[in-house]
Amino acid sequence: MSKPKLRWGILGCANIAKRAVIPGIQQSQNNEVVAIASRSLENAQQTAQQLNIPTAYGSYEELLNDEQIDAIYIPLPNHLHKEWTLKAAAAGKHILCEKPIALTADEALEMINTCLNAGVHLAEAFMYRHHPRYQMLKDIISEGAIGDIRALRGCFTFNSSANFGNVRFKQEWGGGSVYDVGCYPITAARLILEQEPEAVTAHAFFSPSHDNVDMMTSGLIEFANGVALSFDCGMWAGGRNNLEVVGSDGLITVPNAFISGSEEGWSFFVHTKDGIKEISVPIINQYAQQADDFAAVILEQATPIVAADDPIHTMKIIDAVLLSARTRTRVVLN
Repeated sequence: MSKPKLRWGILGCANIAKRAVIPGIQQSQNNEVVAIASRSLENAQQTAQQLNIPTAYGSYEELLNDEQIDAIYIPLPNHLHKEWTLKAAAAGKHILCEKPIALTADEALEMINTCLNAGVHLAEAFMYRHHPRYQMLKDIISEGAIGDIRALRGCFTFNSSANFGNVRFKQEWGGGSVYDVGCYPITAARLILEQEPEAVTAHAFFSPSHDNVDMMTSGLIEFANGVALSFDCGMWAGGRNNLEVVGSDGLITVPNAFISGSEEGWSFFVHTKDGIKEISVPIINQYAQQADDFAAVILEQATPIVAADDPIHTMKIIDAVLLSARTRTRVVLN
């Protein structure tokens, strides 16, 4: 007897869905994509044909009413995440929502509580957390290879500034580099340190040509014991996505910390007094692993790898980063 699979509906035809998440779900072990919806039936049908998806709908509501669908992936613009998460929960669907899960910590709290009350699983689509190299990195730190952690540095930048119609450049839609890519080094620091920060200071370039969203932000996020994450993120800068963990006796560097041009480009490096050691990691599709980890929660009652309230903590930091950048002040976190 074949093992049951989680049946997915895709709420929108965003590029991230077509380029990465849908192929990842299709390559996974315990999932299948059975339907996709768009506000344009023609667009949904075209994407369905392109990606070999059986059913296309011309509205999001039709997809949510499909009783054959177990879970929904939401790749919509940031300001629509809350609305369609609440509607999906009301329809009894489990939800994988693209990052950032919401526009504020209060929105994230409402979404999480609604899903808990509806008895559905809600997860934020930080695919990099599902790649085994981060647990490998944490194990190396726990073994004392680089001593005590003294600091972290992270960056995620790219240049799409010429594309003025990009939804990332609409302030009311949750545009800006902190929402889009700054959330990656922020969540990585929390993942590695296993604690929440105490204060935030940020400085940003708000571009009048891009609806005054932050096109580049640099920040310092303070954790306990004098440890801090220094980060920068941008949508009008040269491309980078790297992470560095500095210890008292060495450091770990992670090129392609969040995305890579190929599944082979995931090695990281441990620098100690004995030299530099390259750590090779399993070659996997992190989007496929994200889908299988999600399915395990539903089909096997597995414990989620990320706590249910995790997005609230992330959004509190993002709220503070944006407040600090706009007011030019240091923001203390509760």
